[in-house]
Amino acid sequence: MKEIVSPTPSIVRKDIAAVQALFQQNVVPSYGRFDIVLSHGAGSYLYDLAGKRYLDLGGGIAVSALGHAHPAITEALVEQSRKVVHISNFYYHEPQGRLAQALVNLIGPGKCFFGNSGVEVNEGLFKLARKFGHEEGRFEIITTHNSFHGRTLAAIAATGQEKIRKGFGPLVPGFRQVPYNDLEAMRAAISPATVALMVEGIQGEGGVTPATAQYLLGLRQLCDEKKLLLLMDGVQCGHFRTGRFQSFQRILEGAADGEKFLPDGISMAKSLGGGFPIGAFWVRAPYADLLGAGTHGTTYGGSPRPT
Repeated sequence: MKEIVSPTPSIVRKDIAAVQALFQQNVVPSYGRFDIVLSHGAGSYLYDLAGKRYLDLGGGIAVSALGHAHPAITEALVEQSRKVVHISNFYYHEPQGRLAQALVNLIGPGKCFFGNSGVEVNEGLFKLARKFGHEEGRFEIITTHNSFHGRTLAAIAATGQEKIRKGFGPLVPGFRQVPYNDLEAMRAAISPATVALMVEGIQGEGGVTPATAQYLLGLRQLCDEKKLLLLMDGVQCGHFRTGRFQSFQRILEGAADGEKFLPDGISMAKSLGGGFPIGAFWVRAPYADLLGAGTHGTTYGGSPRPT
């Protein structure tokens, strides 16, 4: 039978085996990896050591929004690196302020905090919620079944998937889950300890399941009624993946009062940096100063970024 794809040359097979051996000997095996050794990318394509081209439909788990080796990103990174790569958050610098302003303009009145990853900024929202409810002894955050909020100890407690939590008990207290898109289940789960509700506009890890407009509007009304924060994890479903900057903006298009809807906090990461590690959370104006000096921080977050 005629081979459609030429066999990999033996010298390349040795190179592939050498790279895989480096991983097997030196890298913690916390991922199930495909049997592919990649060398570079261009646009929507990735290339392995043998020169085989792959159409990248994953985008680095929803990270590479502008593809690979985009010249504008490369030029911005190089230009900024010639000035300064890192500035401590003890000082002001223009790029962080301009990026925060851009995000506020895309979402609504509020302020931003910058970190390095989605789970890091989700942790920031958890702390924001606890700070909000501290004086009243409220600390509980209700999330949903099949949700995904990251892999730190608090984030796996927030995540509604048993496979993510397995082997890491006892879980951080203060998180409970209810069915997604079920407003009455959320209402019934609220206790005197509840301080916030947290949902994804579109669930990703749990299967691509969008929230309904009625659900989001109902959550906003419920939070207003019960004095709760409404938090949204926009790490994967944000950044124009739906055609609008945040998925709730697309879901609520045409809905009565949909344009007035705002959550109290939104976490962002992944394609926010187009491949460059960055996380951010936005906090609505009434709560934007809850985390004062010394209550939250990061070493690398907020350093000069290409904006």
